[in-house]
Amino acid sequence: MFEHALTALEALFDPTRLTALFAGMLVGMVFGMLPGLGGVAAVSILLPFVFYLDDYSGLAMLLGAISIVYTSDTITSVLLGAPGSPASAPTAIEGHALAKQGHAARALGVGFLASMVGGLMGAAILLVAIPIAGPIVLMLSTPELFMFALVGLFFASSMVGKDLAKGLAAASLGVLLGVVGPAQAAADFRFTFGQVYLLDGFSLTIVALGLFGVAEAISMLAAGGGISHEPMKVSKWGAGFRDFWDAKWLVLRASIIGVFGGFVPAVGASASTWVAYGHAMRSTKDKSKFGKGEIRGIAASEGANNATVISDLVPTLLFSVPGGPAAAIFLGALFSFGYYPGPRMITQNPDLMFLIVWSVALTSIVGAALCFAVAPLLARLTRIPFAIIAAPLILIMIVGAYQSTSTMGDIFMLFLLGTLGWLMKHGGWPRAPTLVGFVLSGPMEQYFWLTNQIHGWSWLTRPGVLIIASIIVVPMAISSFKWVRNRSRQTPEAASPAVEKHEEETSAIPEDSRGIALILAAVATVMFVYATWEMFTFNPASRLMPALAIVPGLPLVLWLLFRGFREYRNDFARDGGELWVLGVFLAYTVAVWAVGISVPTLILIVWMLLAQARMRWWTSLIYGAAVFAIVRLLFDLLRGDAPVGALLAFS
Repeated sequence: MFEHALTALEALFDPTRLTALFAGMLVGMVFGMLPGLGGVAAVSILLPFVFYLDDYSGLAMLLGAISIVYTSDTITSVLLGAPGSPASAPTAIEGHALAKQGHAARALGVGFLASMVGGLMGAAILLVAIPIAGPIVLMLSTPELFMFALVGLFFASSMVGKDLAKGLAAASLGVLLGVVGPAQAAADFRFTFGQVYLLDGFSLTIVALGLFGVAEAISMLAAGGGISHEPMKVSKWGAGFRDFWDAKWLVLRASIIGVFGGFVPAVGASASTWVAYGHAMRSTKDKSKFGKGEIRGIAASEGANNATVISDLVPTLLFSVPGGPAAAIFLGALFSFGYYPGPRMITQNPDLMFLIVWSVALTSIVGAALCFAVAPLLARLTRIPFAIIAAPLILIMIVGAYQSTSTMGDIFMLFLLGTLGWLMKHGGWPRAPTLVGFVLSGPMEQYFWLTNQIHGWSWLTRPGVLIIASIIVVPMAISSFKWVRNRSRQTPEAASPAVEKHEEETSAIPEDSRGIALILAAVATVMFVYATWEMFTFNPASRLMPALAIVPGLPLVLWLLFRGFREYRNDFARDGGELWVLGVFLAYTVAVWAVGISVPTLILIVWMLLAQARMRWWTSLIYGAAVFAIVRLLFDLLRGDAPVGALLAFS
C-alpha cells in the first residue's frame, strides 16, 4: 500500500498533472463563488478539456474543481447570503448575519478552516473506508435511508427560527414543490397545470437562487448602503483562528457526520449538513445566537458539507451510484478513461485510488490558502453600496437559472420563487427547510415507495429505523419533559412576567411582519388545498409523497392562517421600499419575455447604478458596459442562447 501511495504522489507531482489539478481548482473556486453555478457548472465546463489530457491529468482536473467548490462558496454565502448549494444554507444564515454585524472575516476564517478539515477528513476516510464501506452501505436498506433523509429534514425545520410550526410548514412546502413534475413510481405528471415547462419539475438552481439570492437582493437594494454597516478589519484572522480552535472537536464530529452522509446515495450533503448543524445547536449551552450569527453553526456546516462532497465518491467508486451531480460527471469521466468502478477497484487500480486521495487532500489545503488570500479583497465588497454589486450579481443569477432549460420559464420561476422567498423572509418562515425539503423529496419518494412495496408498514419496527428515529424522538421527549417540569414549578405570578417578556421579544422581531405572514399563510393554504384536491386524481403510487407533504402541511398552514388573522396588524408601510424593488424585478421578467434580454438588462443596470447606487453617469457607463459584456460572455461559455423575446420571435 505504501508503495502505491508514493507512486500515485509521484504521478500527481508531474508538472502537467499538477497544472491540470490547479487549473481545475481555480475554475471550481470561481464557479463556487458564483451563485447558482457551483460544482456542476465547473465540471461541465471542464469536461470537454479533460479528454485532451491523459487519464490521471484529466481526473485530477475534475477532482480539483469538485474539492474546492464547498470551500469557495463560503465567500458568497457569508458576504451575499446566497448559498451556492442547499448544503451551504446554514453558512448563509449564520455567516451573512455575522457579515452584517461587521464580522465577515471571522465567519470566513472559520468557514475556510472547517472546510479544509472536512476535506482532509473526507480524503482520509476515502482511503480507509473503501474496503469496509461496501458492507456498511449494503446494511442500509430503503427504510433506513428514508429515515435518515427524514432526520435531515426535521433538523432543517426545527433548528432555524423560533416557531416550529412555521419551520415544519416550510419543510412541507418544499416537499410539495419537489413533487412537481414526473412521479417516480407511476406514469403521472403532478401539478403541471398543463405547462410543458413544468413536466420536468423545478430546477434546484432556480429554487435555491430564488428563495435566497433574489430575496436577499430585494431587501438589500431597498435598504441601500453596503451589506455590512460596520467597518471591518479583514487583514487580521486571529479571531477566526481562535474560534476555529475553540470549535475544533465540533468540526471533527461534524466531518464524521458528513462522511456518513456521503455514504448514502442521493441524500448526501443536504441532510448531513443539517444533522451536523443540529448537533452544533444541541451541544451549545447558549442557543440564542443561532440564526443571528453563531460561529459554531458555520464550523459544523462547513466541516460536514466538505466531508460529504468527498465521501460522495465512495458509493460512486464502489457501486457506480453517484452521490450527486458532480460525482455523476466524474463517474462518466472514469468510464471514458476505461475505469469501471466496483468493490474490486481498490485492488485492481490502487494507484488511481491514491491519486484521488492525494488530489483531494492537496486541493483542500491549497484551496483554503487561496480563499484566505482573496477573502480580504472580496470582503471589502460588503462596504460598497450593494446596488453596485447587485448589477452583476442579479445578472449572474439569471445566467445560472437560464442554464436549466434555456427557456423564459427559467427567468419567470426565478423571480416568482424570489417573491416567495421574500414573503417567507418577512413573514417569519425559515427558507432553509423549504430548500432542504425540495432537495430531499426525490430520494425520499423513491425510498418511501420501495419501503412500502417491500415491507408494508412493518418497516416501522426495524431496529435501524428505531435507532435513527430516536435522533428525533429522544431530544423532543427530553425538551417536552423539561418544559412541563419548568411550567409546573412556576407560580402564576412568576410565570406572567416571563410570558410578557417572550411576547415583547416576539413582537420586536423586525423580519416578522404579521401582514405579510398572513398573506403567505393564505397563499400556502390555497396551494395545499389545491394539492389535496388534485392528489386524488393520481395513481395510488403517485400519491405517497404528496400525501407526506400535505398531511402535516395542510393543518399547519390552516393553524398559521388562523393565528395570522388573530395577530394581524397593519404594518405594510415598513416594507414599501422592498415592494417597489420586487415590482421592478417582476417587470424586468415580463420585459425579457416580451423583447429579449438585452434592452431590459441595460435598463435594469442603469436603474441599479444610477437610481440605487447613485453612481456618476460616466462611471456607470463603463461599469455597466463591463457587466453586460461579462454576462453575454457567460452565455457563450455555457453554450446557451440568450432569450430573444416573444414579440421579436413572433415578428
